[in-house]
Amino acid sequence: MAVLVQKYGGTSVGDAEKIRHVAERIAAAHRAGNSIAVVVSAMGDTTDRLIDLAQSISATPDPRELDLLLSTGELVSCTLVTMALREIGEQAVSMSGAQAGIRTDTAHGSASIVDFDAERVQQALDAGRIVIVAGFQGVTHEMDVTTLGRGGSDTTAVALAAALGAERCEVYTDVDGIYTADPRIVPDARKLEEIGYEEMLELASYGAKMHPRSIELAAWYNTPVLVASSARDVPGTLIHEIAPSGDGAPSGDGAPAGAGGPEEGAGMEVANKVRGVTYERGVARIPLRAVPARPGIAAAVFEPLAASNISVDTIVQNASAERLTDLSFTVDSSDLRAALQVTEGVAGAIGAEECVSHDNLGQVSIVGTGMQNAPGVAAVMFSALAEAGVNIEMITTSQIRITCVVDEAQVNDAVRTLHAAFELAEG
Repeated sequence: MAVLVQKYGGTSVGDAEKIRHVAERIAAAHRAGNSIAVVVSAMGDTTDRLIDLAQSISATPDPRELDLLLSTGELVSCTLVTMALREIGEQAVSMSGAQAGIRTDTAHGSASIVDFDAERVQQALDAGRIVIVAGFQGVTHEMDVTTLGRGGSDTTAVALAAALGAERCEVYTDVDGIYTADPRIVPDARKLEEIGYEEMLELASYGAKMHPRSIELAAWYNTPVLVASSARDVPGTLIHEIAPSGDGAPSGDGAPAGAGGPEEGAGMEVANKVRGVTYERGVARIPLRAVPARPGIAAAVFEPLAASNISVDTIVQNASAERLTDLSFTVDSSDLRAALQVTEGVAGAIGAEECVSHDNLGQVSIVGTGMQNAPGVAAVMFSALAEAGVNIEMITTSQIRITCVVDEAQVNDAVRTLHAAFELAEG
């Protein structure tokens, strides 16, 4: 009997009718002879409403208490799905993250899973039951409830699949796979049949609809992940290990051919190195001006931010002839106030001339393993954005990704421009 782990997102369990539909899907997979464990997110916008409620009581809710509050959203959907399954004759049992054996560190709001003892889940599966686990949450060794951060139910599902040795993890959501770009912005975006862990991790880290840590876990344990629609029976996208071909692009579905494309071979070669375009809104930039250029300055800035559990993304440092430097970095807009408070305190201590902030930014990225061997990719990206009148605030790169920070109001234009420039549309 194959073990499958399914995960249903908040829109998939948004109301009673959708919950009954999900229960029928789960039951069908179970009746087909599979052993099924399911992870669910909170219904619809429950988490946002709980955050708003907390902030109506306290401008800065205590992280421990906020985690306990937010964890209730997944418990509601978890128990309702279980009830729906029982109504159609299935033996099902619900479990909180703690009951399922998920142990985390103490970083409230963005905890990491440190141990997953799935024995209780396995016992229930062995007894023929369907197990419904509340996503997004775990418990510390001191029994304090924690949450895993936005999208953390993806991480719960992949971790559960790895702990159970499942055949695969199936993530069902309001989209039917991974696309070359967000189809709400680019209507002719193309759905990928498959994608490797490395490319998917870059896409997830820079805006695609998967929690980055879930992809890290899937790659570490070599757990295939299928992303598909919970509403329609259509093929999804399989995230799995893909061996690179000789030119650096993945084999299989591989580096997609463009629609039409330039006549010159070199242009087509550059276009085909890019696998997808992704974006993220809600980015803020904090520049420190005229910082003394001496050893230890970067540590003095970023260690306090890490201690405050603030994640920093893009970092740019520019040195000048006067042994001074400008140091800029980006954070999520939701962390701006806390990050600015920490940084302003550091600025005085290190002798920086000025500490300011810029909100209402976003970022757009191109991703593809083939980019490692295609030096023309960056030139195409920057030229296309310039022609579209999109100003670049900051740039960061990896071997298979280039990200530009831009004005948030220009994100959609930037995505459409790059998708066209790299010929990623449906053929």
